[in-house]
Amino acid sequence: MSEPVVAITMGDAAGVGPEVIVKALAGAGGRLPFRPLVVGDAARLNKAVELCGVELAIDPVDSVASAAWQPGRVDCLDIGGIPADLPFGRLSPVAGEGAYRYVAAATRLASDGEVDAICTAPLNKEALHAAGHRYPGHTELLAELTGTPEVSMLLSAPTLRVIHVTTHIGLVDAVARIEPGLVERTIRRGHATLTASGVASPRIAVCGINPHAGENGLFGHGEEEAKVVPALTAVRADGIDAQGPLPADTVFFRAVRGDFDLVVAMYHDQGHGPVKVLGLDAGVNITVGLPVIRTSVDHGTAFDIAGTGRADEASMVEALRQAVELAPRRGAAGAGGRRA
Repeated sequence: MSEPVVAITMGDAAGVGPEVIVKALAGAGGRLPFRPLVVGDAARLNKAVELCGVELAIDPVDSVASAAWQPGRVDCLDIGGIPADLPFGRLSPVAGEGAYRYVAAATRLASDGEVDAICTAPLNKEALHAAGHRYPGHTELLAELTGTPEVSMLLSAPTLRVIHVTTHIGLVDAVARIEPGLVERTIRRGHATLTASGVASPRIAVCGINPHAGENGLFGHGEEEAKVVPALTAVRADGIDAQGPLPADTVFFRAVRGDFDLVVAMYHDQGHGPVKVLGLDAGVNITVGLPVIRTSVDHGTAFDIAGTGRADEASMVEALRQAVELAPRRGAAGAGGRRA
């Protein structure tokens, strides 16, 4: 079996993406059983190599087929477009445009079967918007690029996995958007993802919307009964082990303790907060429901430290590890003409 090719998008060139990529590939990430192809700007990666003081050579290539995957060297599909004097740590439409182009190129490669998975470094939403690409983030951008009508965000940390019913919308809008069909589809996507990754019978906890999951109507306006319970009834009828609605103030503790394999959060901060308490370098973002494999670091562009070489690459290493684990393996002929 051949090693999977993982397209690593460079993210916002003014952020820490180039640094965490080169540090990861020069260290633990480079020892994973895969073939990395950075999609970005080769000159910016070389700058990151200098800033971080790592021993790594960057080889610009114009296609997957021309990548050599030599030890101590990293092939970069050189999209370019980043001025040599672009400052680190500052909002830039140029960097936002670059980030968009890297994701678009990687998505085309994955859709065409030239690479086996995508791993994304962070982009900056304001820079993306300043470049004219009005997406809330990677998840929505990837959904549109692949023509996928609905996806879910799953955050994975060593002791906790959380999938979200809603993500990048305001709290009032999130409550309005939650409905039984969406909750059911989210539970099913999470169940299918864990089953595919080797969890035989996933134990799923489903959060309530209100404090104490409504406490039998004491809080809220019956949202749990109207929006969550019908979804639970439907998935349980198919043998899915889903418990709830459960109070969010205790369910994450129980999941970390080992009671559950997955928590279904109703909105962004309900799910993100517990994962990030475990450490920003511990979480990985996985987009569930796409026709391609996509993992990502679970941190932002960190403009405050970008360009200093101090960025921690641990989340990138973990994102690469999960991309390698989730990527399909190929036989005699692999992506981009690879041989086993």
